[in-house]
Amino acid sequence: MTTTLTNQEKLNIVNQHIKSLDYALYGFELDLVQANAVSVPDSEQIASIDSKISELNSKKAALVLEKNSITE
Repeated sequence: MTTTLTNQEKLNIVNQHIKSLDYALYGFELDLVQANAVSVPDSEQIASIDSKISELNSKKAALVLEKNSITE
């Protein structure tokens, strides 16, 4: 399948996706701060948040690779 988007249009879309992931990552980082702020932190909740952060970081890394392939 071939798209008819220009490289700049593709970059704009990839950047939007990266920005969306950045917002989600920051949200989970705040969730982690809150989870650790209680007197008895729930280790399962913290592990779940850490897992979500890890997944988003993997997705972001893939998008950065895609972005780099467009600009090369």
